[in-house]
Amino acid sequence: MKNKKVEKTDKVSRRNFIKASAAVGIAATLSGRERLFAAGSDKLRVGVVGCGWRGTGAAQDCVTAADNVEVVAMGDLFQDQLDWSLATLSREVDEKVSVTKETSFVGFDAYKKVIACDIDMVILATAPHFRPEQLKAAIEAGKHVFMEKPVAVDPVGIRLVIASSELAEQKGLAIVTGTQRRHQNHYLEIIKRIHAGDIGEIRSAQCYWNMGALWVERAKENLQKKETLGWSDLEWQCRNWLFLTWLSGDHIVEQHVHNLDIVNWAIGAHPVQAMGMGGREVRTGPEYGNVFDHFAVEYEYPNGVRVLSMCRQTDGCHETVAERIVGTEGKSYTDGSTGSIEGRKPYKYEGESPNPYVQEHADLIASIREGRPLNEGKRIAESTMTAIMGRMSAYTGRALKWDWAMNASKLDLSPPEYSFDIEVPVRPVAVPGKTQLI
Repeated sequence: MKNKKVEKTDKVSRRNFIKASAAVGIAATLSGRERLFAAGSDKLRVGVVGCGWRGTGAAQDCVTAADNVEVVAMGDLFQDQLDWSLATLSREVDEKVSVTKETSFVGFDAYKKVIACDIDMVILATAPHFRPEQLKAAIEAGKHVFMEKPVAVDPVGIRLVIASSELAEQKGLAIVTGTQRRHQNHYLEIIKRIHAGDIGEIRSAQCYWNMGALWVERAKENLQKKETLGWSDLEWQCRNWLFLTWLSGDHIVEQHVHNLDIVNWAIGAHPVQAMGMGGREVRTGPEYGNVFDHFAVEYEYPNGVRVLSMCRQTDGCHETVAERIVGTEGKSYTDGSTGSIEGRKPYKYEGESPNPYVQEHADLIASIREGRPLNEGKRIAESTMTAIMGRMSAYTGRALKWDWAMNASKLDLSPPEYSFDIEVPVRPVAVPGKTQLI
């Protein structure tokens, strides 16, 4: 389906983008809390912002996770993406979708229009760069939120997410993020046992997301479409977002955040320092934007705990997606399907394994209906910042401390404007030892 250009009315500066998101729905601050959700007796009305494969999947998981949940509004940067998503949802869960032309929106301001609809909860699944501003707008408008991970791509965005999470706490609003392992039975059981002391005192850990070619990779196809369909630089970047650091954060942030989140969870803290390296050995063409294809980072945690982090997206190489926590009396192993402990108190999880992508929505909805809203905002912000620190270190070749990155770094990867009518050249690929630490 041919793409329809976003009109010039969508042109907005970063400053105005932030101001606009802050102003959305101020008069409706309590709209997400005024309804009663007693035992699921009242319908939960959901809006979706970001209609790619993950946003569409999250919407389907949400409406199947509990009774009386309905998608009523949708928004995306692109009309063809919105049309595909709506058609997919209508085919898969038609009875739980009541989106109309009046509740379908396209453009950089689509999130504002979705939030302004009569909804109780919003799913935020746009490219990670946009999530801090959209979370801010949703919380200020009184909406519960399911937000995909990672939640930002730079320290400026992380600070905004933490501030919005604190506001959600004050307002009694729920924030659940796409860290589905936090809702997966064998992870819950293994971490519980680690915290109970079953492996003794944690001394080190290793975590990996080493995989082959990315399964959703359309880099070459997107570059061809840029020429044949006349996409502007910014439109091509937004459609090819996985390979642009300002949009995805690079794959250490966009993907490896899952493993780093598990390490933070197990240790019960974020790192105090990072020293990383990485590069771009295989994905070297212009279709791959400016991201690396491999990273290796050593993190130092409180009490001298050292963590080795590795991630790679390279076809034909050994694949490992897992975490290992090493203690004084044993060690744990977890991956997407299993969990076990070796040592003084050996254990292997053999219980039920419900779909964690559905379970995270079930837990979110239950917390809303029971009046005890979950708020995962700060912890995923810290896990995302852990990944951002690793990328910053690898890009520059510099070691850096958490306190500086979190509180002093001025790194803001935003483009000068949000408009498809301007030229936005791709930033150069980082060169360790030359790229500046900001």
